[in-house]
Amino acid sequence: MEGKPVSASFIIDQVVEVFPNDLNPHGTLFGGRVMQIVDTLAAIVAKRHTGKVCVTLGIDSVRFVNPARRGDILVCMASVNRTWHTSMEVGGKVIAEDFRTLEHKDILSAYFTFVAVDDDNKPIEIVPVIPETPEQIRRFDEADVRRKHRLGKN
Repeated sequence: MEGKPVSASFIIDQVVEVFPNDLNPHGTLFGGRVMQIVDTLAAIVAKRHTGKVCVTLGIDSVRFVNPARRGDILVCMASVNRTWHTSMEVGGKVIAEDFRTLEHKDILSAYFTFVAVDDDNKPIEIVPVIPETPEQIRRFDEADVRRKHRLGKN
């Protein structure tokens, strides 16, 4: 099966504004809301890569680094880090931009495991991903280490 480059499916600059209904009682972005945004983007990346329906199998290494506040602009990114026979890892990251100062701060990073499925919800083979840059090669290599840890093979 011929592979596809990371750039064929990645999302590097999806922006979302933080509105009052996105806030928790502390006045910061509700963690579940940012997870919803990133899971949706990661699923789109997975579908773009495979051309198939993909389901979230798991999410790990979720790190909420800093809070986002009302009016912040969230800059969201997601890309396929690595594929295996029927699963793939998609990395997601969110940065907040203060529209007044243009200051940027990391908000969240996480790794999503997706499985492509057929019409009967059975796992199907996934097209290999081809890393193109040194950063993508690093993420490709690190994804295999994380997978072994997830599967208890460390």
